[in-house]
Amino acid sequence: MSHQLLVADVLARVEEVRETTVELRRDLHAHPELGWHEVRTTEILERVLTDAGLSPRVLPTGTGLICDIGSGDSCVALRADIDALPVPDGVEAPWRSTNDGVAHACGHDIHTAGLVGAALVLAGMARDGALDRRVRLIFQPAEEVMPGGALGVIAAGGLDGVRRIYGVHCDPRLQVGQVGLRVGALTAAADRILVRLSGPGGHTSRPHLTGDLVYALATLVTELPAALSRRVDPRAGMSLVWGRITSGSAANAIPSRGEAEGTLRCLDVNAWHQAADLIPALASQLVAPYGIQVDTEVTHGVPPVMNDPTAIDILRNAAQQTLGTGAISPTDQSLGGEDFAWYLEHVPGAMARLGVRPPTLDTAGDLHT
Repeated sequence: MSHQLLVADVLARVEEVRETTVELRRDLHAHPELGWHEVRTTEILERVLTDAGLSPRVLPTGTGLICDIGSGDSCVALRADIDALPVPDGVEAPWRSTNDGVAHACGHDIHTAGLVGAALVLAGMARDGALDRRVRLIFQPAEEVMPGGALGVIAAGGLDGVRRIYGVHCDPRLQVGQVGLRVGALTAAADRILVRLSGPGGHTSRPHLTGDLVYALATLVTELPAALSRRVDPRAGMSLVWGRITSGSAANAIPSRGEAEGTLRCLDVNAWHQAADLIPALASQLVAPYGIQVDTEVTHGVPPVMNDPTAIDILRNAAQQTLGTGAISPTDQSLGGEDFAWYLEHVPGAMARLGVRPPTLDTAGDLHT
C-alpha cells in the first residue's frame, strides 16, 4: 500500500469509529474518578478493548491498564491519563459529571477516548495485515497525584521493549484542528518545598531576648526566591512561589514555630537536581542571623517533559499528513508539571498539545476549568 493510500485508509477507519469515540468520551465525562480510584473507568476500557479482540491487562495497582496491538520487536507506546480532578463540573450538558465535586476539568476524558479510538483503528489494521509494528496502549492512572501514576506503569514493565512513546494534552489556547509542538522542555519539574522554623519565642516588647521568628520567616519567604535566582543559571527557568505561610496567634507574642510551603518549578533537569541541596543551604543561611532553627523538606514531584527532536519530527509529519500543513502550531513552555516526563527519563518520545478551543470562541478557559 502506498503512503498516500495508507493515510487515506487510516482516516477512513477513524471516521468509522468517530461516533463510538464521542459516546465514550461523554460517558467518561459523566462518570469521573480521582487518581487511584478509576475503577469504573478501568472496567469500561477493559470491556471496550476486549470486545475489539484485544487482550488488555489491568495494572498491579488495580486501576489503569496496558494493551499491545500487533507484533514485532519494534514497539511504540501511546499514553493517555484516565483520572479526574477534585473540582466541580462547569459543563451544562447531558453528560455533566454525576460525581459531585469531581470532574474531568483537565481533558483526560478526551485523552482516554482518543486513545480508545486509536486502539479500534489499530486493531482493525492489525486484523487486515496493515500494521507493520507493535503498538502499546498505556491507560495510566493518577497523573494528577504526585509523583504520578507513570512510575507505577514503569514498575509494572510498561516500557519494556518500547522504542519511543507519545502522548497528547488538551490545550484550550489552540483551536480545534491545531497541534502544538515544541522540541526540548515542554513542561517544568514541580517540587513541593516545606520550610519549618523554630525558636524560643517571647514578647514583642523584647525581641532582642527571643528569636524573632516572624521576622525571620518574612525574610526567608522574600529572600529565598531571590537568592535562588542568583545561584542557578537563569536559562533554567526556575521559579519558587509560596502558597502557604503560617505562624503565630497573638499580636503581642513572638511565636516559637512557623512554616512556609510552596512549589519549585524548573525547566532544566540539571538545575532541578541542584536545587534539592541548594534550597536547604540557602534557607539556613538566611535565618542564621536571627538565632532560628530551620528544617527544610524538598519533595520531588516530576521532572520536566523533554521532547525528543526525532519524535517531534514524526509527530509533525503525522499531523501534516492527516490534518494539513496549516495544522502545526508552535507552543509555549509551561511551568505546570506532567508525569509523562517519567517515561521520557527511560525512552525518547514527545508530548503534543491538542487544540480544543471551538472556532466560535476567541478565547477559552484555562486548564483545570
